Amino acid sequence: MAKRRANGEGSIRKRKDGRWEGRYTAGYDPETGKRIIKNVLGRTQAEVKEKLRLAVEDNKKIDAAKGQDLTVGQWATLWFENYAKPAIRESTAEHYRNYIEKHIVPRIGKIMLRKLTTLDIQKFYNKSRESGRVQRYEGMEDLHLSNKTIRGLHAVLRQCLEQAVTERLIPYNPAANCKLPPKEKKDMQIIPPEKLGDYLRAAEEHGVLPMFYLELTTGLRRGELLALLWSDLNIKERCLTVSKSVARGKGELRVTEPKTKNSIRTVYIDDEAIRLLVEDRKNHPFSPYLFPSPVTGGMYGPDCVGRTHKKLLKKAGIEENVRFHDLRRTFATMALQNGVDPKTVSRMLGHYSAEFTLDVYTNVTKEMEKEAAEKIGSFMERVI
Repeated sequence: MAKRRANGEGSIRKRKDGRWEGRYTAGYDPETGKRIIKNVLGRTQAEVKEKLRLAVEDNKKIDAAKGQDLTVGQWATLWFENYAKPAIRESTAEHYRNYIEKHIVPRIGKIMLRKLTTLDIQKFYNKSRESGRVQRYEGMEDLHLSNKTIRGLHAVLRQCLEQAVTERLIPYNPAANCKLPPKEKKDMQIIPPEKLGDYLRAAEEHGVLPMFYLELTTGLRRGELLALLWSDLNIKERCLTVSKSVARGKGELRVTEPKTKNSIRTVYIDDEAIRLLVEDRKNHPFSPYLFPSPVTGGMYGPDCVGRTHKKLLKKAGIEENVRFHDLRRTFATMALQNGVDPKTVSRMLGHYSAEFTLDVYTNVTKEMEKEAAEKIGSFMERVI
């Protein structure tokens, strides 16, 4: 039986497993009016009594006065500058800033932080999904946000409000129980195998064959490809060291660490790639970059390479909507279909696991499984 205590001090009981439990009211759900119950555990009644006392005291220390003076927009900005921005990559920070400045602040930024409810956030997501896209030009009709963007908004807002809980500005995270749209799985686009030759011939005519051949045979991310230095190439061992990435931020190119720790890797390349790179080096023997910009002589800009890629698609007569990133997918698809084991493909791509690679390329592996079933069936027919 639970031991009765004074109002606001919680209650203590002995559980069936032999441990003691203290329970207390941490607040009330503003939508349902129901109590928010939290607990502490211990081996003895005295231990739990002390833990419960401290927990109740801590809960009373929620700085309501401080929270009353902060709007959601003010807190989101403070959180971004002091907690999020210093701990994430610059490119990721730009995404966070965009979510906050273009969506969170305009939509729910004026609500007082302590009064923000789960319903407020759910309505925000629903409305944003219908018409939350920033209208960049007059007459822009499609204003809906994708499921992916809504889920990204939620990830940022949830982290922001979780920190507010830690700071004792609010008693619980109102974003925790929101209903999110499902993840969207889009069909992957790749360069059709029968058109790869046309694409590479277009690259040769355009004077960029070494870069695009290397991309199609390694699957590097665009930023990783453009950040490569001549010193990253080991001709003797026929490999590249991938240890950095380039992205454009605030109008200028910036070199940072790759996307994840798994992205720092050694990638082996074939003899033809070596031959093309060595031959291309004669055109810029003193540049530190593996692929210097033909305009500036410095580092190639990601957008510039993207535009070049579109020109190659047009010249090769490829009508499919293939982005530059889809060259990475083209490499992975070709590798898996030609019998390269998933673990090796995963390592070359810089993925954190082979399971992740297989999940991304499910459509490829399904076809491989069908082919395997047919081969086994043919074998069994011969045996019988």
